[in-house]
Amino acid sequence: MEISLQSLIPAPLKDRPQHAQSQIWRNNCMFHQGEWIKIQAPSGTGKTSFQHILYGIRHDYEGTVLYNHQNLKDFDEDALSKLRQEQLSVIFQDLKLFGNLTALENIELKRLLSPGYRSAESIQEMAILLGIDGILHQPAAICSYGEQQRIAIIRALMQPFEWLIMDEPFSHLDNANIQKAAALISSECKSRGAGLIITDLEADNHFNYQRVLYL
Repeated sequence: MEISLQSLIPAPLKDRPQHAQSQIWRNNCMFHQGEWIKIQAPSGTGKTSFQHILYGIRHDYEGTVLYNHQNLKDFDEDALSKLRQEQLSVIFQDLKLFGNLTALENIELKRLLSPGYRSAESIQEMAILLGIDGILHQPAAICSYGEQQRIAIIRALMQPFEWLIMDEPFSHLDNANIQKAAALISSECKSRGAGLIITDLEADNHFNYQRVLYL
């Protein structure tokens, strides 16, 4: 699935002159199936707005987002739900975990939306890889933020996707855990032929990016 952006700008940013140099805002760009793309941006330039627009939960923007030549704003609720369930997976900056549910329950909620796609055993395997197998039965609210980030990463990998969209997914992880998480994400994306779009503050070498763009 290709993603095309045409003259996109969130309404709150449209009068800010500092965005004139952006390679995303108010420009036309295409993200091709299977590309790994880093979008680097300082605070306040709209990283989270960008993610929310792509995921269809923010509508206050000018310009156009096309998925395989279909305007995102023309998707009805059923089409948008199918897009999110089968083609887009996301790791939000604020994670959006259910604090009263356990880590395992948060992950299972996503897995059960795509029955048969991933086994229950795969959760344990990924949790061991990321070092959170010991907290799977704890409420997410009492897990550290770094543990919560790893929960959110595993949750995002429980569904089919053609694009994995991530907003500062490693901000509370040390280098060793970043390497483990990035290796798991890379393996999953390669096996699916999926693209990834990651937004973050600084340059990094977590993935073998085909392109680095500046927001």
